[in-house]
Amino acid sequence: MTEHNRHAEPIDSIDRRIVAELSRDGRLSVRTLAERVHISRTAAHNRVQHLMQRGVITGFGAQIDRKAIGLNISALVVVRIGGDASWEAIAAKLATLPFVEKVQAVSGDIDIMLTVSAPDHEQLSQAILRDIHDLPGVVSTRSHLILAEIDGRPPAQSLDIWRV
Repeated sequence: MTEHNRHAEPIDSIDRRIVAELSRDGRLSVRTLAERVHISRTAAHNRVQHLMQRGVITGFGAQIDRKAIGLNISALVVVRIGGDASWEAIAAKLATLPFVEKVQAVSGDIDIMLTVSAPDHEQLSQAILRDIHDLPGVVSTRSHLILAEIDGRPPAQSLDIWRV
């Protein structure tokens, strides 16, 4: 099944409610999920399995407080690449660097956006100035410290505006 075909089949309102519940709490038991969505446990299990097979649900994981694990400073780092560099190759290398949490290709006058978190300013500076900026193919970086974060709503939790 191709990547495009995996997502081609639309999801119905029950699947949307399942995705919404799991995005709120990925540790829900099948029983609790079934009760909240008002379907049988077997139906809930089968639907979750089908959503996973289709690539709608890509995994389950814990949400971590960066500061609680000692990552006290975070930045968004704008990266421009140049020359014959392939963004996929550079993105793959960036993703393996210490303190790089997320690598995203973006549109506009930049190429890649990184989320980088480190224990302190010194280690953040080293990650940006040495590890990221000195990577072959990286032409320039621009950093923006994250001063505060407020979580929005995951897409599945906005059922009133989420149309298929």
